[in-house]
Amino acid sequence: MTGGLFRAACGFVVLMAAVWLLAEYFGIPAKAGPHALLAFLSLSLLLAPCWGFGFGLADWLRAGLTSSASRVAAACLLLVPYLVFAVPTAQFRWAILAGLLAILLVVSGLLESAGSFETGWREWLVLVLLALAVESHVFDRAWVISGFSALPKLLMVDLGLYGFLVVRPIGGIGYDFRPKARDLMIGLREFLLFTPIALLLGLATAFLHLHSTLASPGQFAAGWVFTLFFIAVPEELFFRGLLLNLLDRKIGMRYALLVSSLLFGLAHFNKRAAYFNWRYVLLAAIAGVFYGRAWLDRRRVLSSSIAHATVDTVWSIWLR
Repeated sequence: MTGGLFRAACGFVVLMAAVWLLAEYFGIPAKAGPHALLAFLSLSLLLAPCWGFGFGLADWLRAGLTSSASRVAAACLLLVPYLVFAVPTAQFRWAILAGLLAILLVVSGLLESAGSFETGWREWLVLVLLALAVESHVFDRAWVISGFSALPKLLMVDLGLYGFLVVRPIGGIGYDFRPKARDLMIGLREFLLFTPIALLLGLATAFLHLHSTLASPGQFAAGWVFTLFFIAVPEELFFRGLLLNLLDRKIGMRYALLVSSLLFGLAHFNKRAAYFNWRYVLLAAIAGVFYGRAWLDRRRVLSSSIAHATVDTVWSIWLR
């Protein structure tokens, strides 16, 4: 365990160094002002649990947090990244702190009270609360600085991971960053299988447009890393590792895949549109089937995240 966490820590240092070096590609200005370092520190503190849970951090936490009170109270540590940024920059807001504290305690409390019995209403309510916290953008003003708009989503990812891996482990999520060759193979396979369908429907409905520009290797690498950690992993954790996982136990794999893919599509209803973007919903729902197939292959979030990140990166650079 110690050796594994040490390797994870080394990998995290490399990851954050890469994010810093590629900051301009992430939409973070080279001179983002005096608050940039504090925002980067806050980002590091939010990514650390996300990264650590992929290397067995949950086992260590479960061994150390042996009482219900300690498990619920420990969730409040996820407030630290907000305080690290907001207090020194004079952007601290009591309302935001109260809102964050409330969702941390409610989610951890609900899952703690669920015990170890069969999945019930508490787990489903937690999924709804996490989704609403992200989609309502209620915490967007917690980090008001260019290039860091995804930080509230990362906080909800940390909370979801802590809740379902430590407080109320449901098993079968497949959240593991220790790479396997099959992760890459399956992720790229589903990307290649989805690509002809996406091109046919996307170009026919004018949702996709070919771009004449060529991306530099740095731009593509930065776009892929950004998409993986800030879009693909959070969405794959929620829609495949949690939602598809829980639905599979209730209605079976085939229907669970269809329902989770439809909900994934509907989650994009207002993307790039004022009201309802049916083209995005259609393409995202179909993509959800292929991402679900990638996760179901070995029930690993990394496999579906690779497929998801590759699709989104290619679309954003050459097709959208």
